[in-house]
Amino acid sequence: MIVTVRLFAALRELRGCEELRCPIEPGATPQSLFVGLFGDGPLARLPVAYAVNAAYARGDQALRDGDEVAFLPPLGGG
Repeated sequence: MIVTVRLFAALRELRGCEELRCPIEPGATPQSLFVGLFGDGPLARLPVAYAVNAAYARGDQALRDGDEVAFLPPLGGG
């Protein structure tokens, strides 16, 4: 199974791209995918929101082949 991952803000800068195509195992979730991509990096503990197919999703939602997953880090500004 393959999903498309969209990255924003610091996550995009860290990975150096806006989009990834990632193979996933059955039972994968947005949270497990995030840990797989960033689990040992400096942003591993960043509180992110998840979206699946352009709708906010829980971290434990099961992913399907062809889904688009977005990781949305908190935004700062002033």
